[in-house]
Amino acid sequence: MWFKSYRMTFACLNRIKIYRYPWTRLYSTSRTTVDSSEVKTFLALAHRWWDEQGIYAPLHSMNDLRVPFIRDNLLKTVADHQPGKPLSGMKILDVGCGGGLLTEPLGRLGASVTGIDPVDENIKTAQHHKSFDPILDKRIEYRACSLEEIVEETTEAFDAVVASEVVEHVIDLETFIQCCCQVLKPGGSLFITTINKTQLSYALGIVFAEQIAGIVPKGTHTWEKFVSPEKLESILESNGLSVQSVAGMLYNPFSGYWHWSENTSLNYAAHAVKSGVQDHPVPDEFVFKGETEELRGQDSTNAGAQEELKK
Repeated sequence: MWFKSYRMTFACLNRIKIYRYPWTRLYSTSRTTVDSSEVKTFLALAHRWWDEQGIYAPLHSMNDLRVPFIRDNLLKTVADHQPGKPLSGMKILDVGCGGGLLTEPLGRLGASVTGIDPVDENIKTAQHHKSFDPILDKRIEYRACSLEEIVEETTEAFDAVVASEVVEHVIDLETFIQCCCQVLKPGGSLFITTINKTQLSYALGIVFAEQIAGIVPKGTHTWEKFVSPEKLESILESNGLSVQSVAGMLYNPFSGYWHWSENTSLNYAAHAVKSGVQDHPVPDEFVFKGETEELRGQDSTNAGAQEELKK
């Protein structure tokens, strides 16, 4: 009888453990968030990443906003830092790094950066470009792989994960966010820049930018994959990430510069922090009624046995 009581107690404890750590359940990598059609699109453009006046000019210019956004928010988490290398000692994962346009500036700030991209030609371009700088060559590692492959190898390994202009290209956003969370250390930061899903973003981001002005190649974006800040925040929060800030970003195609804005109807940046392990009360649904009644019955029996021993 005592053995059966212990067995049911441990069963209850196991259910409590599952409830307390909802975001530590590992994602099965039998599926992928990589869209094969997107891979083909970027494969054809792999040799053009470092042309600052070409199709990737807006991404080069975006570094004026996104690099300080990442740097300044990460520095809030450290007591002090080295002059000239403020991100020294930090490990950052740059997901969908392309040719390394954002990876390199983060490396120059002192971080150890792993840049990953599913397009092998993008990685070759990134590796070739960093080879001209011996310091970057030591701080940056590039890999042609998916985020799911990183999850298979390690968890809670990075101080920050960056997904800049990436989430609007994946086929399963929620799974992508889950994977980002899994490779983050507790208290680590996730940085996302992306495009809002509005009528304005369709008109300017696709019709004007792709079909009229040719700022980006046709077919680069799919409006159905755009995500609103509200939906993104909901997904982040449900995966144990606390949203710290969301800011609008506006691009001027005539000047070629970006600036911050309170308007998030086009592009926006988000910063979220992974929660640490916290205790939660156990909800009623994690205690089966039958087991509870049986345990109560056994408690009464045990109490009766103790009374008999006293006699």
